[in-house]
Amino acid sequence: MKDGMTAADRVSISVPECESGIGKVILKPDSPHLIEGVRIAPIALWPDDRGYFLEVLRLGNGLASGFPPATTQVSAALSYAATIKAFHYHLHQTDYWVPAQGMFQVALTDLRVGSGTYGWKNTLYVGALRPWSLLIPPGVAHGYKVVGEQPGILVYVTDRFYNPEDEGRIAYNDPRIAYDWELQHK
Repeated sequence: MKDGMTAADRVSISVPECESGIGKVILKPDSPHLIEGVRIAPIALWPDDRGYFLEVLRLGNGLASGFPPATTQVSAALSYAATIKAFHYHLHQTDYWVPAQGMFQVALTDLRVGSGTYGWKNTLYVGALRPWSLLIPPGVAHGYKVVGEQPGILVYVTDRFYNPEDEGRIAYNDPRIAYDWELQHK
């Protein structure tokens, strides 16, 4: 294979037929409803009267401790309020997300055939009001909507350099995932 991986190394992917809605809303890092392999940790954030300092990553520590320094990539995306960026997944790459500004409605769906959580959907509200970082393993479709009136900045760290052959895309409104991006009015 071009990327040095064997067929056995690849995640077996299939888009499940999901029930309409947003799946389980994750309210704590150790929720029993969390998709297998997804991990959550609070972000080290220090506010003061000048603004705040946000610690994104310490190599060798935390959720991304296993990321190899030689191929780790750090990127950031700014998205305007109400923007939806969804869905995509990776066959090999692990993502580590740190919301640096704003609030995000993060949507996850397990596409890994054989996973104990295949077909599960999770929703996490993370950012300024819930400063959590997320580790998203290969085979878990992910995306987000910026909620609130302010833009959102997402810093994401990957354990591999960007490779378009590793990435798959699914429309944000794919009827198989049936994710409900509308305001939930709960």
